[in-house]
Amino acid sequence: MPALEALIETKLQQLSVPLGVRLPSGKRLGPPGVPVTLAFDHMSALAQLAAGRLGRLGDEIVTGRTRVEGSMRDLMQVVAALAPAEGQALRPSLWQRLKSRVHSALHHSRARDAEQIRSHYDVSNEFYALWLDPLRVYSCAYFRDPQMSLAQAQEAKLDLICRKLDLRPGERFVDIGAGWGGLLMHAARHYGVDATGITLSRNQFEHVSRLIEAEGLGERVRIRLCDYRDLRPEQPFDKLASVGMFEHVGRANMLTYCETLRRLLKPGGMALNHGITAAGLDDAMVGGGLGDFIEKHIFPGGELIHVSHAIRTLSQAGLEMVDTENLRPHYARTLWCWSDALESQLPQAEQTLARSMPPSRAAEVLRAYRLYLAGCAMAFERGWVALHQILLINPDPARGSEDMPGAHSGYPFRRDYIYR
Repeated sequence: MPALEALIETKLQQLSVPLGVRLPSGKRLGPPGVPVTLAFDHMSALAQLAAGRLGRLGDEIVTGRTRVEGSMRDLMQVVAALAPAEGQALRPSLWQRLKSRVHSALHHSRARDAEQIRSHYDVSNEFYALWLDPLRVYSCAYFRDPQMSLAQAQEAKLDLICRKLDLRPGERFVDIGAGWGGLLMHAARHYGVDATGITLSRNQFEHVSRLIEAEGLGERVRIRLCDYRDLRPEQPFDKLASVGMFEHVGRANMLTYCETLRRLLKPGGMALNHGITAAGLDDAMVGGGLGDFIEKHIFPGGELIHVSHAIRTLSQAGLEMVDTENLRPHYARTLWCWSDALESQLPQAEQTLARSMPPSRAAEVLRAYRLYLAGCAMAFERGWVALHQILLINPDPARGSEDMPGAHSGYPFRRDYIYR
């Protein structure tokens, strides 16, 4: 296909970063000695590169029909250069928005949510342990000190959440989407709360159950295997955290999710929602099909909304936003830490996955995660997506203090309490 080869040659010359291409015939295109070369087994995959369909190109890499020669960090420089130029976020048309709402409604029943969560988090506990920190905190770290290791920054993040919520001994605390129990156990160990966590992942449920038993915390720490909509406590909680959860909720269920947070929280109580948000005001998808790639291979059913959309919906549910913080660069660094850790032990990672799935599938999953971690690191670094912590209160008009009448909660309306 001389025309396709000529198109690729032109595209390579126009790129702001060097890229090599090896055709199925063995012929090489692009400048010599480049950090990254894409080796194609089929011309159809080459057409995805020519058309700028990056999500489809990612599919080809996952299946092994296209191979990456070079590091993930260097590859992401190429991906950034290939991505759509105007802000990387494509504003959806009216038809696309309607289609998205129907898709969201169909993909976020209780059964589908459980299936989608388990397809991601139940891949293998041991696989995640290879590249997460020792507490297996699978969310944005907080590099309070730039010299912190990932493990230190994750503990700093857990403490930041506890401090923002002003957790006190004996308070009833719930963690919606508790993961492998990092926040749940940290709040119990260091703040003396009575803690409840919920998850839809059986692997995570079993892991946290073992932690609780090993530390003898069964009297005041518990983990439940249930949907957030089905949690019905005997009395509402004093404090609530939801970390990395609302990305899975779906636009169709966002108001239900926010109303559930309020239902679970006593009047005057405080909640913290920590989650990934869209960069575009119209909840725009990242261009080039990159968002579609993540939904297909990593987070089925995942949907992002802009922080303004999130705050509006939380307000509709009756919660009051009292503080919001953007931790976007922290997540870029977190993801690079995860990516580098995975890249440093690829053979072990593939062997670990192969213990729970066929070897061919293990190889595909590993390739997908390599692209996902590095691609998300680049996306946060470049501002294509963001990460916000939103601190909320369930207003109680009877609550206040002598120095802050009308506070409607225990929140002091001064940030200094977090850092003392």
